[in-house]
Amino acid sequence: MPDKNPAALDFLLTRRSRPAKTLTGPVPDREELMPILTAAARTPDHGKLEPWRFIVLGKPALTRLADAVGPRGAALGIEPEKIEKSYRQFADADLAVAVVFSPVESPKVPEVEQRYSAGAVCLSLLNAALAAGWGANWLSGWPSHDAAFVQSGLGLAAHESIAGFIHIGTETSAPPDRPRPDLSNIVAWVDA
Repeated sequence: MPDKNPAALDFLLTRRSRPAKTLTGPVPDREELMPILTAAARTPDHGKLEPWRFIVLGKPALTRLADAVGPRGAALGIEPEKIEKSYRQFADADLAVAVVFSPVESPKVPEVEQRYSAGAVCLSLLNAALAAGWGANWLSGWPSHDAAFVQSGLGLAAHESIAGFIHIGTETSAPPDRPRPDLSNIVAWVDA
């Protein structure tokens, strides 16, 4: 049995994402980011396939992506409000980590399990950043789901996609907690 870790459990019971729009600099440097990425890479991974990878996006890369949002959104016929929201997601950020889902051909591990692992990496990265004292938020949005945008903007291969953008920085205000699920509505106990 592992040792009890009440501090870790308390962290998980009280963790709260910080909205990306409330994050600013300073952001973690490479040395500070490495333990956060290392913790994220310890995610459950059936078959040890590592069906994910990281792209760390600094301010110049985020500005470049922001500038690409408008033309691509217009070409797709996306509503101006949604284009602006996605533009702000990149333009206002100082640091984000793109978690790339990169499935591996496997006769034993179906792609859906690999996708779940990439999602788990996003949550682990988010929680590691929060535990390290940074504000963090997991975002997606239409650009993350547009193959042309992520292939041209991030160099993803045709079989890859974005599991999430984890924005990390210094929070400017603490968000209020939000309502949490009522366990009586979502838990079933099966004893036989």
